[in-house]
Amino acid sequence: MNSIKIIIAGPRGRMGSEAVKLVTNINHFELMAVVDHKHEGMMLSDLDGFHSIHNVPIYTDFEKCLQDVEADVLIDLTTPEVGMHHAKTALAYNVRPVVGTTGFTMADLEELKEICDEKELGCIIAPNFAIGAVLMMKFSQMAAKYFNDVEIIEMHHDQKLDAPSGTAVKTAEMITAVRESKIQGHPNEKEVLQGARGAKYEGMHIHSVRLPGLVAHQQVLFGADGQTLTIRHDSFHRGSFMSGVKVAVETVMKQNIFVYGLENILE
Repeated sequence: MNSIKIIIAGPRGRMGSEAVKLVTNINHFELMAVVDHKHEGMMLSDLDGFHSIHNVPIYTDFEKCLQDVEADVLIDLTTPEVGMHHAKTALAYNVRPVVGTTGFTMADLEELKEICDEKELGCIIAPNFAIGAVLMMKFSQMAAKYFNDVEIIEMHHDQKLDAPSGTAVKTAEMITAVRESKIQGHPNEKEVLQGARGAKYEGMHIHSVRLPGLVAHQQVLFGADGQTLTIRHDSFHRGSFMSGVKVAVETVMKQNIFVYGLENILE
């Protein structure tokens, strides 16, 4: 297999540092450079935690990085604003983005799709790279054909910026595709404290929990007469997302289309 040349944005972040480990431990992946908001002109090996990784320059200017470095794929695990800018810039230089940042708007996704269609380049945006989380979403969509009443509870660490999570929104979108729209709960229900019933999406309720000690967790609760069904996934360590990143990098090299959601590339 030919080597896949990779740039990583956000290498010092909790997800980014796991991506660096992934890329440097796979024989057919080659880490060409990293993009950070500081340390311009330094090498990754100069930073604590990366002393064993040699010949990988750090750039603060992503476009200059693309001009200097030959790359096939960008892995971006930063923020929605930065991730969107990086994805568009990468596509302009014929580099295929694999982005794990949540919080993209529908307009953002449509813009990236149009660029990919025009350039005939692959791009994968995944709200969640954990294979188990993707299966949780798929199983929830299957269950929604038979259970019309559903609520989603997502739980993340207290440093997460967006609520609800991209995974919760994606789950709700997938459920909506097969579920008849229904306003749930008592018609005269009243929130004594505003927000107690969570956000509403096509009649479903989505609840967000933010606490230290959590990483990424979600449960989808279905209810019917005399029974409930709970589908739950837990990520206890950010390494759980890397199997999906690997699949996405390998897959994006074979595609010339825009893909939103890892479930669309898993057989």
